[in-house]
Amino acid sequence: MLNKGTVLTGRYEIIERIGTGGMADVYRAMDSKLNRYVAIKVLKREYREDEQFVTKFRQEARSVAGLSHPNVVGVYDVGNDDDIQFIVLELVEGISLKKYIEKKGHLPYKEALSIAIQVANGMAAAHAHHIVHRDIKPQNIIISKEGKVKVTDFGIAKAATSTTTVSTSAMGSVHYMSPEQARGGYSDERSDIYSFGITLFEMLTGDVPFDGDTTVAVAVHHIQDEIMPPSEKLSGIPKSVDRIVQKCTRKKTDQRYQSAGELIADLKRALQDPEGDFVTIPPVGAGRADNVRADERGENTEDGLEEDIEDISNERNPRMDSILKWIGIGIAAALALVVIFFAVRYAQTGSIFGTPETTGSTEATVEQVKVPDVKGKTVEEATKILEEAGFIVKSNADSGEIGSQDPEAGSMVDKGSTVKIELVKPTTAEVKSKKLPDLVGLTENEALEKINELSEEGFELKYKINHEYNEAPFGNVISMSPKAGEEIKSGKTVNLTVSRGLQTTEATTTTTAPPTTESTTAPTETSSESGNNATVPTVVGMSESAAISALSDVGLSYNVRYVSDASGTVGNVVYQNPYSGTVMEKGSTVTITVKTDAEPETTEAPGPETEEASE
Repeated sequence: MLNKGTVLTGRYEIIERIGTGGMADVYRAMDSKLNRYVAIKVLKREYREDEQFVTKFRQEARSVAGLSHPNVVGVYDVGNDDDIQFIVLELVEGISLKKYIEKKGHLPYKEALSIAIQVANGMAAAHAHHIVHRDIKPQNIIISKEGKVKVTDFGIAKAATSTTTVSTSAMGSVHYMSPEQARGGYSDERSDIYSFGITLFEMLTGDVPFDGDTTVAVAVHHIQDEIMPPSEKLSGIPKSVDRIVQKCTRKKTDQRYQSAGELIADLKRALQDPEGDFVTIPPVGAGRADNVRADERGENTEDGLEEDIEDISNERNPRMDSILKWIGIGIAAALALVVIFFAVRYAQTGSIFGTPETTGSTEATVEQVKVPDVKGKTVEEATKILEEAGFIVKSNADSGEIGSQDPEAGSMVDKGSTVKIELVKPTTAEVKSKKLPDLVGLTENEALEKINELSEEGFELKYKINHEYNEAPFGNVISMSPKAGEEIKSGKTVNLTVSRGLQTTEATTTTTAPPTTESTTAPTETSSESGNNATVPTVVGMSESAAISALSDVGLSYNVRYVSDASGTVGNVVYQNPYSGTVMEKGSTVTITVKTDAEPETTEAPGPETEEASE
């Protein structure tokens, strides 16, 4: 562990440790050369002593350093100081997607899709540069305070898998690993798409699809078991989103999305048409050449199983291959016995459940039974009643009072059918309400943190932000609606008006320029072309890409915010901070606000908890 004040290569001063992971510790540091905060990931000693790993780590870090995209955490530098190997990253103030999911339980599908699109955009940019992440998971996805989603650790997972000294624990969770990675085989961009599908499943449901006592047990699940549709775990998830998750997580790579671009197209369409039937999933057993169903061609669907066995036998881990092969044989034998048993039962009785009741006809029929009424019962009571009546029970909770059931009580259905039971949902009169705190005078971030603190299970607020010129300090809340102290119900919107500072008449001056350490007697003629200073250009009215290009041309960084209720042209910059004409050090950040025609689903305050470029 590095001590505060340690300076690496005479440039990076360590301020504090902000995170730790399997391979590295992460520190906040000051880059004295560019006068900016950065995140520094320092390899742990056991990896620094492995020359093969260090060489691969540095090669991969350098390749990722050429990747620049708003949804990817930037890599600025890679170096060493004596025996300390480190990589310098963009510092992202925010919260990891993993902690955001834990905080909220699960995400509404629209919010999950909005986050997923940004993650997929980052993946697409990396894949276009032939960079495969190999460790996509919520822990490696950061949501910044501005709502921007960024993927971190590109390339580092590849360095880790290149050496036998890296253990599974150091490689992160096996819960997101693709089947080909679990078998120790070749992985490519489609492996990232599988891990993305598991991440989307967790956003929607709050849980990973597979768990086990050991990493090997979880790996076997990924290799052999199909992933349930998210809607079977949590109601309210639309059909198209279910199918996107299913297509991402197919066992065979040629049956998944073949590129992040294909995936992004379906994610965007799902926002517009949630219940649409537009996601095409190749049938099990389909080959690379075409997606025609094997049964329609008259082919034996067992060919797909034989191909899977051949895939496994060609992998590079003989011991694991042997173990999994015998496990597969055992499972196949057990399934064969079960199929034979039920086939004999069906041949004898016409039903897999036993001898059914018969009518005057000699043909066997499935027994029809009446569905009991379990509304008002506890989950435990309802489950017992239904199971004793011969039904399969599907519940959205383990405890609580039942408020609805499907099929309805009294319905005549086949014995052995599934009955879904759900807890009581609060009526409009029961919806919680709370008093709003006084937000006027706080900064925008402080106000959003206060709003977020009110959120709890069953209570959630939305917010909208308007800006106007005002004598109040830049960024402070000057009014709110509803007013402080008023009762507000869950689901309602808090409207905040935030000061832009005083409007100036000359583009070269501003009353809201950030404080500077330069002497007040320094020359005012400083040019953007001299030294380390740059003059902020006018980007209001430009398209987002043109504004980013203009800022980059003069050596300035940028943050992008999106609003839907501002005046101006969709896709263009409607506000910038600082204003044009402000002189700043090169590398400083200018925030631009872009008008969008979509509801800003991802602008929910992620909460006061923060992480910076976590593992």
